[in-house]
Amino acid sequence: MRLLAIGDIHGCLTAFDALLELVSPQPEDQIVTLGDYVDRGPNSCGVLDRLIELHAGGQLIALRGNHDIMMLGIRCSGVDPHWLSYGGNTTLHSYGIDDDEIDWEYVLAMIPEQHWKFLEEDCLPYYETEEHIFVHANLYPDLPLEEQPDYMLYWERLDEPCVHFSGKTMICGHTRQKSGVPLDLGTSICIDTSIYDGGWLTCLDVLSGRIWQANEKGETRTGDLASGAC
Repeated sequence: MRLLAIGDIHGCLTAFDALLELVSPQPEDQIVTLGDYVDRGPNSCGVLDRLIELHAGGQLIALRGNHDIMMLGIRCSGVDPHWLSYGGNTTLHSYGIDDDEIDWEYVLAMIPEQHWKFLEEDCLPYYETEEHIFVHANLYPDLPLEEQPDYMLYWERLDEPCVHFSGKTMICGHTRQKSGVPLDLGTSICIDTSIYDGGWLTCLDVLSGRIWQANEKGETRTGDLASGAC
């Protein structure tokens, strides 16, 4: 069994599909995606479709990211210009919606109900195993998971190691590694490797340290966390 963590996908379906083909998840493997499925990349709609397929098969643990939360916000509060400027415009385009003339009711009608359900009900704020904690963004080191505030789970950058009192290693995304190489701080590992900005989408086997990566050109590469190379 492999425990596979996948970083921020950001609407990059070509990279996501290439990564899945490269990793070739087996029935006994477990996949944990770390959130930020939408915005900035060209095909958020397609990414959500693929995730819903994986989740239906029982193999996927999907976390929620801050961009997913911003998308959920438009369902209740209307389309926020702030969200559009942070990549929401590309998300709307993937549903065939022109963001120059936005009609709220039209937007809601064009986004399938199963996409809203996936983001709101199926995605989790965090996931925990015997040795690892998976979150989108970060943790307060002295608080149990159920007491972590949303700001920390979804929005706070990883600027220094998080040494959680549980002794478990934190696996996160959110803090973009423009180098294309995961950030390994020992007790904290960030695998957001800037896919939407010419970088890579990363999958990490947290038990072995093996890394697989793909980009939006469909190119792939592999490496090892311990060596810091991809």
